[in-house]
Amino acid sequence: MLEKETTFWGMIVTLFLVLNSFAQIPVFMALLANFDAKKQKIIIIREMLIALVTLLIFVFFGSKVLGFLQIDHYILSIAGGFLLIIISLNMIFPKKETTEGVPHHEPLIVPLAIPCIAGPATITTLILFSKKYGIFMSTAALFVAWVPTLLVVLSSAVIRSYLGDKGLQAVERLGGMLICLIGTQMFALGIIELVKNAF
Repeated sequence: MLEKETTFWGMIVTLFLVLNSFAQIPVFMALLANFDAKKQKIIIIREMLIALVTLLIFVFFGSKVLGFLQIDHYILSIAGGFLLIIISLNMIFPKKETTEGVPHHEPLIVPLAIPCIAGPATITTLILFSKKYGIFMSTAALFVAWVPTLLVVLSSAVIRSYLGDKGLQAVERLGGMLICLIGTQMFALGIIELVKNAF
C-alpha cells in the first residue's frame, strides 16, 4: 500500500513538472494581454479544460493505439525519456522571450491548450503511466496535477509580479533539472527492458 501511495505521488509530481505551468506564464500573459482580467480567466479555464479532455483521451486510448501500432512500452519509455531530456534542456537554457507574431484574436485550442499544456511530453508520459500503472491511477494523478497547474496559470499576473522574470526563470530551470532526472531514468529503464527482451 505504501509503495502504491509513493508511486501515485511520484506520478503527480512528474505530471505537474511536465505540465510546466510556471514556464507557461509568459506565454499566457502575452497571448491574453489584449483582454480584460475577467475574459482572461474565462479563456484560461476553457483552454485548461480542453487540455484536460485531450490528455484524458490519451490516458484511455493511448495504450490501444500503441498496441495497434505494435509499439512496446519500453520503446515508449526510451522515446519519452529522450523527449523529456530535450524539453528539460530547453527549460534550463530557455530561448529569448519574444512577443513578435503574437496573434491579437482570441486563442482557441492552439496554442494554449495544445501544445502549451497538452504537449507531446505530457501525452507520452501519460500513455506510459496508463500502460504501467493503469488507467484509474493515471487519471487520478492527472486530475491532482491539473488542479495546481490551473491555479498557477490563473494567478499568472500575481506570480509574475511577485517573482519577477528572473524568479520565474529560476523556478523553470529548477523544474527543468528535475525533469531531466526523470527523463534520464525513463530512458535508462527503457534501455534495460529493451536489452532484457532482446537477450
